[in-house]
Amino acid sequence: MKTQEHVMSDSQDSQERLFILDTNVLMHDPGALFRFSDDHIYLPMVVLEELDAAKKGISEVARNVRQVTRILDELIENADKNAIEQGIPLPSLSNGSKRGRLFFQTRPFPDALPPTLPGNNPDSTILGTALQLTRTQPDRAVILVSKDINLRIKAHILGIPAEDYCDDKVVDDVNLLYDGTRAFPDSVLAHQQRTEDCWTRDGRTFWRLPTLPPPLFPNHCLYTEDERALHFIVRELASDTMTVELVRDYHNQRDTVWGINARNREQNFALNLLMDPDIDFVTLLGQAGTGKTLLALAAGLTQILEDRRYREILMTRATVPVGEDIGFLPGTEEEKMTPWMGALMDNLEVLTRSQVGGEWGRAATNDLVQHRIKIGSLNFMRGRTFLNRFLIIDEAQNLTRKQMRTLITRAGPGTKVVCLGNLAQIDTPYLSETTSGLTYVVDRFKHWPHSGHITLKRGERSRLADFAGEVL
Repeated sequence: MKTQEHVMSDSQDSQERLFILDTNVLMHDPGALFRFSDDHIYLPMVVLEELDAAKKGISEVARNVRQVTRILDELIENADKNAIEQGIPLPSLSNGSKRGRLFFQTRPFPDALPPTLPGNNPDSTILGTALQLTRTQPDRAVILVSKDINLRIKAHILGIPAEDYCDDKVVDDVNLLYDGTRAFPDSVLAHQQRTEDCWTRDGRTFWRLPTLPPPLFPNHCLYTEDERALHFIVRELASDTMTVELVRDYHNQRDTVWGINARNREQNFALNLLMDPDIDFVTLLGQAGTGKTLLALAAGLTQILEDRRYREILMTRATVPVGEDIGFLPGTEEEKMTPWMGALMDNLEVLTRSQVGGEWGRAATNDLVQHRIKIGSLNFMRGRTFLNRFLIIDEAQNLTRKQMRTLITRAGPGTKVVCLGNLAQIDTPYLSETTSGLTYVVDRFKHWPHSGHITLKRGERSRLADFAGEVL
């Protein structure tokens, strides 16, 4: 994981560095004060004013602001004016390495902005502070850190070094993110000759094969590209061998999940992960139309109504509108969430239509299914514990790392969590493909033997939707 000090170490290594933090950095990550190793941090007074203005409310930003102010209060509690002027030492790390100091703005600076940048607003005040510090502290490299792209552009125009806050960046490029699948070299399968290297247990077929070069993870999905088109899931990894399981073929019309068949290789792997009782956490990425929600609902309904493995499906999502907000919604929690669950209703129509029995049979099935699916709001998830539930988190790309942690830790015994999302459709401010909570959990869970991940690559909605996804 790329940390802030790694990003900043490329320039001006010989000088002490003084990082001016914008308000949005602290709103985004309350622990940002401790992410800069042995470098110094400077907080302009306007940042404290903006924090004070944003502390009220029950939103995630307000909670972060209150946490930041508590941290600042603890740091400054026993410091006198001289200590504040000289900088408050930040707590040292557990390994005893040196830490920097925290400086506050203690005196006003004259207006240092050029006439080309008019206006009296917080951004201009921060830029003026940065210019003054650059002039008054030439022995230090002054760097502005902000999540605001426009502020960074203005800083570069004025000659002020400015950087994005990158400590929450999981990967440098989203294309480097683990996608869950890997091609099998034919040379590896050539070693599978002895009968003791192939066995069957509980109707499942396992092979012991020479391990592949890294990267390789538990529940990694492997496939051959020859005429056999074999599909495997890695179950055990040793230093020189690995145990793989031959997956169930859901392409076959006799093997359906609530009447649904896999239409491509990735969907087949996804259904195997979703139907596996030994896997507690599944993440599915993919563009619109790849079948993420349909596969998750079909697997959930099968394991609830046929296998009796879970009690019900609980579905939630981040309520981020694409256009203008439509305002207040009447009703209960579930009624308020219904307009956000259009994808659920669309997929339920497909799933209930696939059941036989005529109109009456479909109506009865639809009524039964509706009673086994509950819709919940993210706002009321704190403090809850879900027992024997099939929890689906839709549109998970719009959640932060902290929100993902809050949701996943709600899982009690017997609960399976499925996260669905499309990293190309992030609507939350200050989140990107590399900093999304969904990206974070995909990367952090890939080593855990009870989790699985698949990136769905082929759209199956319609030829129109597929073409639009490629060219628009």
